[in-house]
Amino acid sequence: MVVITLQRKKCIGCNYCVEMAPAQFQMSKKDGKTVLLHATEKKGFYTLKSSDNAIFDVCVLAEKACPVKIITTKIL
Repeated sequence: MVVITLQRKKCIGCNYCVEMAPAQFQMSKKDGKTVLLHATEKKGFYTLKSSDNAIFDVCVLAEKACPVKIITTKIL
């Protein structure tokens, strides 16, 4: 299982995550920050748990590209 976490409040809207993993991330038209699609929010952390291990590599690319380091990706 792949677990992706996003600290959305710290997002600067650079769009790198969307470029790397467009199926998981999208830019909000309201505030210009990224949205982790299909995620649940708890205390400012947005988390997506997926059984599709194929998304791991692109999400790691998004994590590495993020200049403010607000994305974490791991396999459980």
